[in-house]
Amino acid sequence: MSYEGWLTLIKSADKSSALEGNARKVYYRFPDGKEMAEEYSTTTGVVLRRAWKNKSALMQKEEWLVELGEPLPVGLTENEIMMRESSSEPTLFKRLTRNSIEWRIRNLPYPISNYAVMCDEQEKTITVRTTNKKYFKKIQVPEFVRCNIGPKQEDISVVHKNSTLIITYKKPVILLEMEKAVLMALQDVETVEYNNIHCENLLSDLMIQ
Repeated sequence: MSYEGWLTLIKSADKSSALEGNARKVYYRFPDGKEMAEEYSTTTGVVLRRAWKNKSALMQKEEWLVELGEPLPVGLTENEIMMRESSSEPTLFKRLTRNSIEWRIRNLPYPISNYAVMCDEQEKTITVRTTNKKYFKKIQVPEFVRCNIGPKQEDISVVHKNSTLIITYKKPVILLEMEKAVLMALQDVETVEYNNIHCENLLSDLMIQ
């Protein structure tokens, strides 16, 4: 399996887990000191958020860098959040479904004919550019790196609506296998219970849905 390195890393981490509402939150501390946090849906088993703790060289300040999901800005009022979201600058966020990886780039008002979305199998990236040269983005895809696969052009689809470019990539079988293997690795992690939700066999149930 080409994802063995990632699975070994997951297994080697010190892990803790807690249920909050409809989400299971898992915290990892790896042998090299790195930290990761994930949030899983308890109804689908899909990862909703993934973030890594990064210590910047300047002032040694620690901050969470989001790999997956749309983070809620910390310390902002509701009005400030709405103002930030209404900015004219394009913003990219990524989410997973059971069968696909999806990227949404907001504040791109150009018609669909302006966009070229190309896969690079060697670099394991997806590049988005516009014919009017108003936007360019090379999207890094950690899942491709962890599975040691290159993206295939035929597995990608693109739509544009409400000034948002939506890029959908069909998950390959090996990625689905990796996600299931990670769920199995998390099965024995003790989970704190909230709201009278019982954790017994939770991940086993998720894996067969």
